[in-house]
Amino acid sequence: QVQLVESGGGLVQAGGSLRLSCVGSGRAFSSYTVAWFRQAPGTGREFVASSRRYGSSTHYADSVKGRFTISRDNAKSTVYLQMNNLKLEDTAVYYCAADSGVILSSHYSSSSYSYWGQGAQVTVSS
Repeated sequence: QVQLVESGGGLVQAGGSLRLSCVGSGRAFSSYTVAWFRQAPGTGREFVASSRRYGSSTHYADSVKGRFTISRDNAKSTVYLQMNNLKLEDTAVYYCAADSGVILSSHYSSSSYSYWGQGAQVTVSS
């Protein structure tokens, strides 16, 4: 069992930066693939970025590539999402998700993840 707690959301102007944190509890957090998803009002949950188990590789949605960076500190059981050059369309609730059995071909699918955080609101204003 893994519990995930996000923090770091808030209100920022377009072009600004925020860093989200996701702290995991439970054993062997480093063996979990961890991903960030986001959901804007009236839309489905959208893949943002993922960090494969042990940090072996990272993947990004095209919409955030070059602006967002996912990283992990396994000693602290924490995964970060550094968001730079934020745009209005980045406004959403951001969720951290984790699972130990994610296969590479499905890391972008929310159904691949068993554990979810409560979400952190990110609002980008003009």
